[in-house]
This record gives sequence, C-alpha cells and structure tokens, in this order.
Amino acid sequence: MTFRASGLLDKISSELVLIIEMKKRLTIILLAVATLLPAMGQEVEVTSQRRLLDGVEGPCFFPVLNEAGDRLLFSTQNGALKLYDLTDNVTTLVASDYVAGHDACWGGDGMVYYITQRVGEDHLVYRTGHRYDVMTATSAVILEPQHGAMRAVPASRGGALKAPGRDYTSSGDIGSATWTEGAHVHVTVAGEERVFAPVDSWAGYLWASLSPDGKRVAFYAAGKGIVIIDLRGQMLAMLGNYEMPCWYNNDYLVAQNAKDDGHQFIASQIVLLKADGTWQAELTQPASMAMHPTCGGGRIVYTTIDGLLYEMTININD
Repeated sequence: MTFRASGLLDKISSELVLIIEMKKRLTIILLAVATLLPAMGQEVEVTSQRRLLDGVEGPCFFPVLNEAGDRLLFSTQNGALKLYDLTDNVTTLVASDYVAGHDACWGGDGMVYYITQRVGEDHLVYRTGHRYDVMTATSAVILEPQHGAMRAVPASRGGALKAPGRDYTSSGDIGSATWTEGAHVHVTVAGEERVFAPVDSWAGYLWASLSPDGKRVAFYAAGKGIVIIDLRGQMLAMLGNYEMPCWYNNDYLVAQNAKDDGHQFIASQIVLLKADGTWQAELTQPASMAMHPTCGGGRIVYTTIDGLLYEMTININD
C-alpha cells in the first residue's frame, strides 16, 4: 500500500513539474509574441528617390541637410565646400579651401559653421574656423588658425567651434548642443555642460546629435554601435552596430550599415532604425554602396561610394 501511494505521489509530482514547465514555455512564447507584434505591424515605403545634381556637379560627398531640408552642404572631390538650394536648384561655392569630411554644420541661427585646414611650413596641419552667412553669401573667420583638432558643433540657437586652444560660440546662449571628445559625449542644456561616458569604447565616440525635441542624444561608440541616452546620461537603447546616425524625427533615425574586408568597403546601405531599438528596415540594398545619410524636413539625402548624390522620401506605417 505504501509503495502504491509513493508511486502515485511520484507520478503526480512529475505531472506537476511538466505542467509548470509548459506554463513557463507558454509565458516565454507569449512575451516574445507581444514584443514582436508592434514590429510586425510596422512597414516603411520609399515613396520617391531621385539623383541630385546629375550632370551638374562631379562627385559629391559628406552631405548635410539643414533642419528644414531645403538647403544642402556637400564636399567636392577636391575638398571644396558647396551649398545646394533644393528649392531654387542653385549651387553656391562656400569655400574653395580644403574642408575635411564632416567639418561643416548648420547652426540653429541658419548660419554655416565650417573648418578649413592647410599644412604650414613646419609641416603641421593648421585649422581655421569660419562662419558663412547664407543671406549675404559671405564668409568670415571666427577662429584663427591653430594646430590641433577643431570641430564644428551645431546648436539649437547658433553654433560653436571646439578646439584645444580656444573655443568659439556664436552668442552667450547657443541653446542645446552635443558633441564628442574621445570616449565622452558632451551635452549642453540651459547653459550647463554635462559630460557622460555611458558605454566603454576602445576607440571613442563619434557623430553625436540631439533629437529634434532636444530630449535625447544619439551617438556612435566604436565597437558597440549606436547608443541613445537621455540628457542625464542614462542609456535608453542600443540600436546595433551601424554608423553615422541622423535623426529622421523624434522616433526614428537613419544610419549607414557598411561592411569591409579590412582594406575596402564591400557593401554599404542606408537603414531606418526605431529609436527604442525595437525595429529596423533597409532603405537601400547592400550593393547600392550608399553611405553618409543626412535628414531634414522629411527628406533623406545620401551619397554613394563614388560620389553620386541621392534624395529619398519615405512613409512609415506604424
């Protein structure tokens, strides 16, 4: 009798364990489905795509749209800086001197802040800060030549230049701004500068930018990918190992997904990323060799590895 009762208890115990395990698995499945449902309902449609400055300009690189999306900065093959008015279809030379990569930005005051560089007689590189007034089509030197790194920083009410020797700000209150130095991201809010290092990165941070509402910062951490933080440095999301993030709106970013073989690029495409890290979509194919995306006014502009400039519009169905 005792043997039978013991066997029955063992059987009941085994069945209970099985039921508990099944419930655990069901819970995990339901949680996974709940997580996927919002993403499954999302779609993005490329509504238009066209080549810019076809037959007008040679190779164009490092495009930068203003907030309204009606004016575009870009670098020529020899490093000159030009401005393209998408409304009037007119291109203007901003600087014939060499402007490296992303050494140009739009300030919140509508001015262009940019940095030229030259090699001195001592064989050192000297950088000079400039401000370009779009209305008068004139440039002025705002930071004298100096040796060392210099970066152009857009701000909500103007612009700034950051350099080891001396900084420049367009006014006493330039509003909100963000930039990177080494493995630190700097954020200025209401005149207060805050410095954060939310993730470890062996080669530092790049490409910091504020969301349109000024409440979050996106930047790239080498080896980690795109990171989203709030204005107190708290990490909100990690979006994957993509580069050159640009806010499309408060909920989405556009970025570059490039692959290389250690010597050269073998693929590069433009991707759309949700700012909370839950969803992503391809906007171009890897073979398109598309890179350096910029956003403004609902437009996305990017270039290709051989300098072909494209404009794209999209529709996101949440």
